[in-house]
Amino acid sequence: MDRQEYFEAILVEGNAVPTLQCGHCHSTLSRARIFANDGDDRYQIPCNTIALCSADDCGAVNCCDSALSKLENPDVLLQIAS
Repeated sequence: MDRQEYFEAILVEGNAVPTLQCGHCHSTLSRARIFANDGDDRYQIPCNTIALCSADDCGAVNCCDSALSKLENPDVLLQIAS
């Protein structure tokens, strides 16, 4: 089975609330569509945290690991960003 194409989520710099954008269309990624991969190998991508873009014309799968690594406390994103 072929590996799914995915994009790298982008951490928006300078926001008071940590915010991730889709690496494809740059729409804000919704907290409700960010989830842990937990070894499930969802979408066959090597990421610990995955986000699905909810933009109507996008729907891209995003790996959030790199963006979350830039936060002092990555768990804070899942608590307050929406």
